[in-house]
Amino acid sequence: MDEHTKLNSIRFVSLGPGDPELITVKGLKALQEADCIFCPETVTRQGEGLSRAADIMLELGIDSRHFYRFSLPMDKRREKALEAYDKVCVEAANLWKKGLKVCLVAEGDAGLYSSVHYVYEKLDSEGIPVEHIAGIPAFIAAGACGGLHIVSQEERLMVVPGVVTADEIGNFVGNGHAVVIMKLSRCKEEIKRCLQLHPEYDYHYFENVGLPNEVCLQETEQIETAAFPYFSLLIVRPKAS
Repeated sequence: MDEHTKLNSIRFVSLGPGDPELITVKGLKALQEADCIFCPETVTRQGEGLSRAADIMLELGIDSRHFYRFSLPMDKRREKALEAYDKVCVEAANLWKKGLKVCLVAEGDAGLYSSVHYVYEKLDSEGIPVEHIAGIPAFIAAGACGGLHIVSQEERLMVVPGVVTADEIGNFVGNGHAVVIMKLSRCKEEIKRCLQLHPEYDYHYFENVGLPNEVCLQETEQIETAAFPYFSLLIVRPKAS
């Protein structure tokens, strides 16, 4: 992609895990230059729109008048989310065709377990230039928060979503892998079972990395009683010899 195309592309800006200071300089510059920024939110039962992405940008001083907030349904079925993204594709493409600078934002990194990448791929397939601006994923920020060297020397890293069993975790770590498990709310019981089956492993649990209500736990007993919200992750490692 040449420089002219980059300047005129729809940019997918990774915001990092939550701490506004963890956005890249390139990402911040793209937001400051944008005419319109598509920003996901969830709607509570009381009808209130909540958006961690919007909160991050507000702390960065980005003018909220540029926000195009769109609702993402909290539903395991993908159909409704894809419908919402299809609308974003149409609106973003129309704004881009008018010559406006368009961004879409995602927490963490827009290319790592980020459903917004569906929009990226669809726009790209329609011949609209797109650019992915990299960001810091939550597990990297979590490692820094916990003072961890997540992998070293010849170790391998396995990153999995919360559709994993205790037996699978045991196999990964037993073979010398460090394991990052994202979205723990989807596998809470399997995590607890792993804690019971493998007390010999090192466990590091994190919630809301980079935010004021950040949680970092290492004791098995504390992890077993943790809330396991959507924004939680676990790093499992073989104990250091």
